[in-house]
Amino acid sequence: MFLARSAFWLTVAFLVIKPGVDLGASASALKDQAMATGQKLVIEQIINGECQTIQCAGGQAVLSLAAMPQTPSVDVPMQNSSIESVAPLPRPRPDWMG
Repeated sequence: MFLARSAFWLTVAFLVIKPGVDLGASASALKDQAMATGQKLVIEQIINGECQTIQCAGGQAVLSLAAMPQTPSVDVPMQNSSIESVAPLPRPRPDWMG
């Protein structure tokens, strides 16, 4: 009975977690898609609103610029980055330790 149960659950796990599937990349892609869809929805709702003041119109113009696709930023390589924090110095030895 134990072997049959083990074989069943191993088969189920194999079918759920297929070999060659990168779960991290799939989750990251799904997150990026959800964030882009949410941002687009919010910006469309704000832009479609009625504006009576110049301040509201300016806000809509800024949001329409934010909705444009942006080029991805490139991180500075570790070798080129400056040291932001200095390593702490050890405390001096107490006098009683010699």
